[in-house]
Amino acid sequence: MKAVIWLLGAVLVGLVAFEISMQPTAGDRVLLAVIFALIAAFAAVLAFGIRWGARRSHSIRRSVLIVGLAGLAIAALTIGIAAQQMFLSQHDLNLLIVVLFFAVVTTVAFAVSVSGDLTRDLEATALAAERVQAGDLGARTGVVRADEVGTVAGTFDQMAGELEQRETERRAYDDARRRFLAAIGHDLRTPLASLRAAVEALEDGLAPDPDRYLRSMDRDVAVLSSLVDDLFLLSRLEEGVVEIERASIDVTELADEAIEVLTPVASAADVRLELSADQRAVAVGGSEAVSRVLRNLLDNAIRFAPAGSAVVVEVRDDDGAVVRVLDQGPGFALAFVDEAFERFTRDDPSRERSTGGSGLGLAIARGFVEALGGTIWADPGPGGCVAFRLPRA
Repeated sequence: MKAVIWLLGAVLVGLVAFEISMQPTAGDRVLLAVIFALIAAFAAVLAFGIRWGARRSHSIRRSVLIVGLAGLAIAALTIGIAAQQMFLSQHDLNLLIVVLFFAVVTTVAFAVSVSGDLTRDLEATALAAERVQAGDLGARTGVVRADEVGTVAGTFDQMAGELEQRETERRAYDDARRRFLAAIGHDLRTPLASLRAAVEALEDGLAPDPDRYLRSMDRDVAVLSSLVDDLFLLSRLEEGVVEIERASIDVTELADEAIEVLTPVASAADVRLELSADQRAVAVGGSEAVSRVLRNLLDNAIRFAPAGSAVVVEVRDDDGAVVRVLDQGPGFALAFVDEAFERFTRDDPSRERSTGGSGLGLAIARGFVEALGGTIWADPGPGGCVAFRLPRA
């Protein structure tokens, strides 16, 4: 339909131009209208045939060549009719035929040359699509051009890049999920196995000291309860549903209180707890949340501090509150620093209960600190160092 409208418009424009420039007679007007109508009909038939063939052609180069030749055929028909009406001599007609033959050869060469780059770019796009379909998400077209083909190729490359990124994220998620399930299975298996053994011993009457078995079972239940509570808290922190009442807090005072609470635990491990603060450090936060962070960091440091050593809590006022918990243990391995705050990650692959907790303490600490708009980090050993910063009040 669009082609027909364009052809009718061309006929009208040609007739108007003829009327203005030639001042024709009535016979000339009729003759020219008939000629224009015949040429337009010929062009319409060619357009329909080319569109029908283009949808079934397996080569865009052939389609471009046919379009070029069709345009030349229309021009040749127009020139031939005009030459006949002008009563050219045989010499002039021969010259016109030679010129038209040269135009045909030139059109073919031009169409082949122009369609070469277009064909290669389309083939590159198709090849990239086949590679992506086969699973190679790193495939790209490499096509850079400003026309529609370039737009399609650029959109495809962008889509492939997003697919590759999503696949990387999916694999990372799957790896994290597998590590999570393995870690929680390990941490649940140990106390559950201990509970089962104690229950069976009590049921079979093989427990020489039932009270001691009951105390052991109570400790295992406490471990399980603490693990479940920590998992629930961490899940809420990651979902952002933990409500923290923000206020101006004295971080130095909270650090002193945390040391007082954990002093019995440190004394049992023959570790001293010390506070290093030259002034009060005030920041925006929630007192309960910051206290939980301090206790988690201190508990982690006490576990790895050598007997007879000290764990130092440094508090500084540096455009907010900066807290550093230092111990004289082996510290974090350089390769482990970036993973230290992930769920269930521990520097001890065996995950022995004697060498650490469930691996949730630092993850919970990070959740609280980031919820308060702060940052938390760890430095590699030797010597343990975990620090966090809270914004100024």
